[in-house]
Amino acid sequence: MNSQSVEMKNPSLGKDLNGFRELSQEEVISFREKGFILLREVLEKSTLEAMEREISKRVAEHYDREASVKGSGSYYADAFQQISNIWEIDEVIQQLVFSEKLASVATQLLGTKGVRLYHDQALYKESGRNHTPWHCDQVYWPLSNENTVTAWIPLQDTPIDMGALGFAQGSHRKHLGRDLTISKESETTISNGVKEMSYSCEPFSLGDVSFHYGFTLHNAAANTSGAMRRVMTIIYMDSEMRVKELRTDAHRSDLERWIPGRAPGDLCDSPLNPVLYTAS
Repeated sequence: MNSQSVEMKNPSLGKDLNGFRELSQEEVISFREKGFILLREVLEKSTLEAMEREISKRVAEHYDREASVKGSGSYYADAFQQISNIWEIDEVIQQLVFSEKLASVATQLLGTKGVRLYHDQALYKESGRNHTPWHCDQVYWPLSNENTVTAWIPLQDTPIDMGALGFAQGSHRKHLGRDLTISKESETTISNGVKEMSYSCEPFSLGDVSFHYGFTLHNAAANTSGAMRRVMTIIYMDSEMRVKELRTDAHRSDLERWIPGRAPGDLCDSPLNPVLYTAS
């Protein structure tokens, strides 16, 4: 097993973030059947405390609500503060985004030869912010197959009333919501459609990480905890992923931002999409 070589600016962080976390067959089967998995104690608390300080600094510096509303609408923007691809501007955060350990988990769950980075996102939900509506992530992405997975990494203990992530079990095998971006329409349509599915929402302890397919339907409750919910996410894709036909404005804008210089049919191998892990 090997990964892209990344110089560790902090050796103690590198010890936790690199290496291989082996999954059991039961864990992989559960993920593929349900469309998600919550893994306990994946990272050390000290690692995430260091990352929280750096990520929170960058969110405070770069979050622009006006730009967020312009790009996605107020309904989406009112759910949380969001900034993306922080690894491009911060070498400490790059260590988390390029983590060999996390990428090895993504590779095992997907069953691919390896994984590339699609992009990262910090998602900060202030106390009092709206719920995150039902949606699936991959509706936005110009990617040719379904081998995508998002790691959802809380930067503090996250009880349900802080906005812990919830999932509709087996929803990645349906086609519900695959043409709906986040909106009031998507919330109404998908919430009606998932009523017959089992819902899973559990509190996270610091160090826990969940993984979900790009087409798994998920949501999060409003944050009523009185504290900021701080989360970092990393989106992985099959290392052999190609760009698909561009059918929506979201596909076109995502291609331009996250896979620059590539066109439909091309391998998703821009400088922003390094291979983070390859199975031996």
